[in-house]
Amino acid sequence: MNQRITDIDYLKKSETYAMQMRPVFRSGGLFSDETENYVSPMEPEPGDTVTIRFRTVRNNIDYVYWISDADRILMDYEKTEGIFDYYKIEIIMGTEIIHYYFEVRIGKIYCFYNKRGVSRNLQEYYAFSIAPGFKTPQWAKGAVMYQIMVDRFRNGDPTNTVEDGEYFYIGDRAVQVKDWNKYPEGYMAIREFYGGDLQGVIDKMDYLQELGVEVLYFNPIFVSPSNHKYDIQDYDYVDPHYGKIVKDGGTVLPEGCTDNRQASKYIRRVTSKENLEASNQLLIQLIEEAHSRGMKVILDGVFNHCGSFNKWLDRERIYENQAGYEKGAYVSASSPYRSFFKFNNMHQWPYNPYYDGWWGHDTLPKLNYEKSEELYQYIMDIGKKWVSPPFNADGWRLDVAADLGFSSEYNHKFWKEFRKVVKEANPDALILAEHYGDASSWLRGDEWDTVMNYDAFMEPLTWFFTGMEKHSDEYREDLLGNHDAFIGAMSHHMSKFLAPSLLTSMNELSNHDHSRFLTRTNHKVGRVDRLGHEAAAEGIDKAVMREAIVMQMTWPGAPTLYYGDEAGAVGFTDPDNRRTYPWGQEDVELIEFYRKMIQIHKAYPALIHGSLKFLECQWNSISYARFTPYEQVVVVFNNGNSPLEVSLSVWEVGVQYGSKMQRILLSSREGVTTEPEEYECVKGKIDLTLPAKAAAVLWNREEPISTER
Repeated sequence: MNQRITDIDYLKKSETYAMQMRPVFRSGGLFSDETENYVSPMEPEPGDTVTIRFRTVRNNIDYVYWISDADRILMDYEKTEGIFDYYKIEIIMGTEIIHYYFEVRIGKIYCFYNKRGVSRNLQEYYAFSIAPGFKTPQWAKGAVMYQIMVDRFRNGDPTNTVEDGEYFYIGDRAVQVKDWNKYPEGYMAIREFYGGDLQGVIDKMDYLQELGVEVLYFNPIFVSPSNHKYDIQDYDYVDPHYGKIVKDGGTVLPEGCTDNRQASKYIRRVTSKENLEASNQLLIQLIEEAHSRGMKVILDGVFNHCGSFNKWLDRERIYENQAGYEKGAYVSASSPYRSFFKFNNMHQWPYNPYYDGWWGHDTLPKLNYEKSEELYQYIMDIGKKWVSPPFNADGWRLDVAADLGFSSEYNHKFWKEFRKVVKEANPDALILAEHYGDASSWLRGDEWDTVMNYDAFMEPLTWFFTGMEKHSDEYREDLLGNHDAFIGAMSHHMSKFLAPSLLTSMNELSNHDHSRFLTRTNHKVGRVDRLGHEAAAEGIDKAVMREAIVMQMTWPGAPTLYYGDEAGAVGFTDPDNRRTYPWGQEDVELIEFYRKMIQIHKAYPALIHGSLKFLECQWNSISYARFTPYEQVVVVFNNGNSPLEVSLSVWEVGVQYGSKMQRILLSSREGVTTEPEEYECVKGKIDLTLPAKAAAVLWNREEPISTER
């Protein structure tokens, strides 16, 4: 007998318990997934020998088969630990993705096991998969990220702020907002500038580090006339209004002027080489500062479209006749950038030069890669430039990545090459895409690393805890607390990820495109133009917000804070969700709760690399475990308005007979406590009572006893 722990009394109890379970097929003991707990190595190279494991209850089944395409191979018994038997198979990886599932037999009873768990019907759609050669950065797995919309975070350098009337954009003049706490105006709030900049981020690095942030993700920071900067004017430089203005001059637009060619101050500020170079240097300083603290920096890559101000198009005729700049494609049909865009109605040129814009927006001209090798190479060079010295950014978030190109075939071709270029420049860079819906065709190991996780995180979580749609555009009573809908959505959409993508997926509660999660807790349907700014804070439920934070910090992936969420920021969808960080008016208790949950997230390896298994769930209550062979973290929620008694079968995740799980946190409407409490595992279960609107985190660690069967 190979026994790591010689506790004969425990063995007898374990043996008795296992034999009690023998007469019935215990499907709750069946388990496998794609994590390193069951696939070793988890991220193999072609030619590697990979061990795949499957777990069953001890002495409870007869055979386990590993099935992949036409192969149906009997798995070998490997070991027994505690009440579980483990079976294994070793395979040599080729160059193609392999898909597999399991068949389990006990007498005449059989079932299949795939990513959705146990099934009597073969569902190859949910097969496990391994992509040889696909690795995502280790630093990104479970990393705590922090999204910053720079103009709204912190004004660290008042001398670089956009001035009133500095330029003209979409029908009106730019505005400098003097009151940091002013609410953003309506749709055209894109012309309002609050003065946030990179220096402001540098000034708050201590705060971010103390909060526990490991990765900074910036919304676009390159030269652009808007505050959101998804209409990039120049990909080679940081906007001086976010960076440094070392050379000023000129005047602002005269009253009544609607022609940017007269906007001498704007031209001199954002096209001055001195200002551009100084701004790039400030970004280098910021990234070096982040790296010195062990933090990473991700930039926003807007490559599907640029802005109408862009020097390639120059619709506003800013660059026309300036030294060192060619004619823009809007200005001249003979422009060297003519092929960068797709023009229509060319018979009317130059009087009516229409061009394709993203979703029809003429301020967002779509880039025409298929017709310009020069454009293609330029953007590849940009992808490489910012992750290489001297900048050394740690990756890209790709805006509307599935829209790039005019065909699906070209889109995939582009991102395959982009991955090669970026990874050659910086092998540890992360490539993270914005995407709604099934992203599996891009997550096969040769394009994106992962995605912003809407389908398998933000949306199901929001429906369960608030009954709200993520824009606050709809409230559904039938989805509020609906555990079946939550489990079904999460399980289905998570099955589209390979493990390297899932463990790095960006799990957000809020961001710049959707209402703030705290506002969703008030169940108010609508937007700021109808409800008003004040309504965003009315009737909010911080206990529900804390439930969501607990799930965010214990779910597989990279928990990502949208600046100010931790401070109690509220807001309806864009532009109200882009209010400034409330310096001096922070919700200190909520910040402390975030800090504590981030500490918990980092303290327990099971929350970074562990497997996931749902336990008992019912209306308004979800429970699951993150676990490794040696550690179990159980998380349980009561989203109802009354106390709830729950009984959890923790034996399914390896909590041993007689073990005592430690409660490390309880949040409810009554408040938050980290006072420890113990729950004994009796006959494989623990029982507890949860208050209303509660989340509890329990923990156990002990090395299971190994025996030979």
